Amino acid sequence: MEKIKTFFQKAQDFSKNIGIELIEVRGGYAKAKLKITEFHLNQAGVAHGGSVFTLADFAFAVASNSFGKVSLAINASISFIHAGKLGDELVAEAKLVDESNRLATYEIVIKSGEKKIAFFTGTVYKTSKDVISG
Repeated sequence: MEKIKTFFQKAQDFSKNIGIELIEVRGGYAKAKLKITEFHLNQAGVAHGGSVFTLADFAFAVASNSFGKVSLAINASISFIHAGKLGDELVAEAKLVDESNRLATYEIVIKSGEKKIAFFTGTVYKTSKDVISG
């Protein structure tokens, strides 16, 4: 599990560039956080939906790939409950809900403290390819 965590922590991708940090990984589970700065705000002065979605999507990706096989999103949706505000530390927790041989469904809850900001659900297609080759 530590190799998977390190793999995602060292990646120089979009999620890292906007400030997402990986906190925890275990089989079918991941937790990540994002501190909302002015960079993440929309014209209404609250956290841009794209930044909240990206945080949830990152936790979803890590959780679904935590078993060591590449899993690719085939569906994702989000419902925004409350607005994230400047200075908030948003935390996304992704959990495996159910799976079959080739598909797996995850629920991700995004919170600021105890306040629920959004709910995200996603389904992945599980491949036989290793996440980390070699």
